[in-house]
Amino acid sequence: MTLPGPWSYSSLKSFKTCPKKFYEIKVAKNFKEPEHTEATLYGKNFHTAAENFMRDGVELPPEFSFTKPHLSALRSLPGTKYCEYEMGLTKELNPCGFRDSTVWCRGIADLLIINEEKGIARVVDYKTSKSTKYADTAQLELMALMIFKHFPFVRKVRAGLLFVVANNFKPADYEAAQEKLYWRQWMEDVRRLEVAHNLGVWNPSPSGLCKRHCIVTTCPHNGANGG
Repeated sequence: MTLPGPWSYSSLKSFKTCPKKFYEIKVAKNFKEPEHTEATLYGKNFHTAAENFMRDGVELPPEFSFTKPHLSALRSLPGTKYCEYEMGLTKELNPCGFRDSTVWCRGIADLLIINEEKGIARVVDYKTSKSTKYADTAQLELMALMIFKHFPFVRKVRAGLLFVVANNFKPADYEAAQEKLYWRQWMEDVRRLEVAHNLGVWNPSPSGLCKRHCIVTTCPHNGANGG
């Protein structure tokens, strides 16, 4: 069984949401998501500002100054700090480079803090959406699983989604002793992706997003086709 390429939290989530859309965009590349929207540009600019502040102490631009209390609190935590830290795993779940030829799964941690003395890591993912309604901590679990492999002395990961605009923090903790349990659902979902790829069967999964928000206009459920 093979995959169409390395997978990540976002790509696997895209596949689970709608296999056909995933295929048309990620595999066949018949359609391309818009590179920049107002929301994505805002998020990208914030991530850059947060990285510069956290790594080098560069003052935040005025439009992001309201986030300084949160970022300062994170910056004051003990441990080695890594910004936009890239990690990869091989199919055997061994650590590897993000772009290695053997990479099977990969992800990027917005902020990673490693306290080697205590065997604890903190990972934070910045969110710039205005609502926490669709907060999904699953990505934090995958980050924790990668951290356990890249930093084998880490026994616990304290993670969280930091919604800077909504002023909210969604925490989640993970124990290295529970790695096998955490991996079960990920392996099941990846297996589904492998089966779809090898059989060439990418069934659509219609939802309320099809009519107005899907760019795959060749799908019968797309609004462009009267779906």
